[in-house]
Amino acid sequence: MDNTAVGKQKPKKKKFTVLLKRYWPFYLMMAPGLIYLVINNYLPMLGLVVAFKKVDYRLGILNSPWVGLDNFEYLFKTSDAWIITRNTICYNFVFILLGTVVSIAVAVLLNEIRGVKKKKAYQTLILIPYLISTVVISYLVYAFLSAESGFINNGILQKLGMDPVAWYSEKKYWPFILVIVNLWKGFGYSCIIYYATILGIDGSLYEAAVMDGASRWHRIKDIVLPSLKGTIITLTLMSIGRIFYSDFGLFFQVPMNSGPLFDVTNTIDTYVYRGLLQLNDVGRASAAGFYQSLVGFAIVLLANFIVRKVEKENALF
Repeated sequence: MDNTAVGKQKPKKKKFTVLLKRYWPFYLMMAPGLIYLVINNYLPMLGLVVAFKKVDYRLGILNSPWVGLDNFEYLFKTSDAWIITRNTICYNFVFILLGTVVSIAVAVLLNEIRGVKKKKAYQTLILIPYLISTVVISYLVYAFLSAESGFINNGILQKLGMDPVAWYSEKKYWPFILVIVNLWKGFGYSCIIYYATILGIDGSLYEAAVMDGASRWHRIKDIVLPSLKGTIITLTLMSIGRIFYSDFGLFFQVPMNSGPLFDVTNTIDTYVYRGLLQLNDVGRASAAGFYQSLVGFAIVLLANFIVRKVEKENALF
């Protein structure tokens, strides 16, 4: 190796050492998150091989026979393929759209509250549902919808002189019930993120708008909403990446796994879970997860490509 090449390598090595000494506390704080990411997100990717095998527990995963793409045919050849795909995509689309609108609206309303104690109380109240287990939520819903002792049947419909409704047998109501439950549980988290973005807006913009005679609505429309654009795009892209996934607890536990509701509550995740319980076929379940990940990744790339074409600075990459 000539002296020129050696001379180029030494400054790079020295620069790396200086950066390591200067920022080692930050690297130390970053280490737990990186370790968790590797263990929880990257090491399990080695298990993708299961999606292409017919797992035989006696032989082990590595020695189990290859079946190629046969496990993937399970998702597409079943008579329920259209129903579970339709439900998964349509529900997620509605969740993203309504969740974004409700979260932004509540974040704007929070910003308009002037009392510090009131503001903290409202923040806590809207975040509590997000922290509640889905199992608890399923029983809360059951307390409202139970045919025999539910609050709606016995407390509302009875007083109005209306006949009770068998909620867990009538599938026409459940698209609305699932959307309401999802919004109630999930909007608080996104709302806090949008609210944090609003707090970062330069106060001089509000002052200038007031001096120009802008009303409260115009301040929201011309200052707050444009400032939220980057956050909206980021959260939407992240949600689009999981559009082929569904909240298992919402679609399985909240409807109490009721058979008459399968047409409107069955998604890819719940279908695979039920199939796994009945068939005990790990390969098919892994194939479904692999398929969901690939499609989600492709959709994120497509959505990000569109964002880059429209407004490059708001794209993820």
